[in-house]
Amino acid sequence: MTTERLYQSEAIILRRRDFAEADRLLTLLTPTRGKIQAVAKGVRKSQSRKAGHVELFMRTKMLFARGRNLDLITQAELIDAFRPLREDLIRATYANHVVELLDRFTAHNDSHPQLYSLLAEALGWLAETNDLLLTARYYELRLLSLVGYQPQLFHCVSCTAVVEPQGQFFSAGLGGALCPSCERADPTAQPISLSALKLLRFLQTRSYGAASALRVRRSLHTELETIMHQYIQHHLERRLQSADFLKRLRRESAGEYATG
Repeated sequence: MTTERLYQSEAIILRRRDFAEADRLLTLLTPTRGKIQAVAKGVRKSQSRKAGHVELFMRTKMLFARGRNLDLITQAELIDAFRPLREDLIRATYANHVVELLDRFTAHNDSHPQLYSLLAEALGWLAETNDLLLTARYYELRLLSLVGYQPQLFHCVSCTAVVEPQGQFFSAGLGGALCPSCERADPTAQPISLSALKLLRFLQTRSYGAASALRVRRSLHTELETIMHQYIQHHLERRLQSADFLKRLRRESAGEYATG
């Protein structure tokens, strides 16, 4: 095997599926090659040395061999396992959410090192945080900024006037905050409380360290999640499977609590 056929890269495992008799087809995010697909040969065999290094959400250093249709993973060395993301169902669901968003907003072979860094950081945050909701909102806003869909939160998207410190409206279709005078510019615009608008602004402009120190009441979390998911789904033109699954988990947990 010639050197020209080999290349090395870090990668985060986004998705995987069984392939052939003992292989897996992995969708990976890499720093310089963007999102790619590659085959982990023999990884489903019990004696495979690569098996423990190519699980979902893991960050791994890989050696690839170029193939005619799909590249092959010939070596894999774990960098960060993010173990809590596979041991806890709720954390796993949030990890799947951040991966789903990145997957939907990116094309294959489109290099974007900042997105790789953001995803690696976000998986680390989700493995440790005590506020998964706040971490998810912070990640969503950072991702939207990097892929060109940052919502406008400081000026009215219709008249461009500075948004005053009062209750406003939020338009997914127009791309952000609407002042009360421009509510009719989008009949589907939703009210947004002053607290929610302030928090979105804070998350959009501050570091994760500053954001993670906040304590947010549950009702405000619910408002933010609704606004952000409507905005994201509008731009993706599809529902978020991870968000639907999380809502189902919450309903089931509430039902168990009510009947317990």
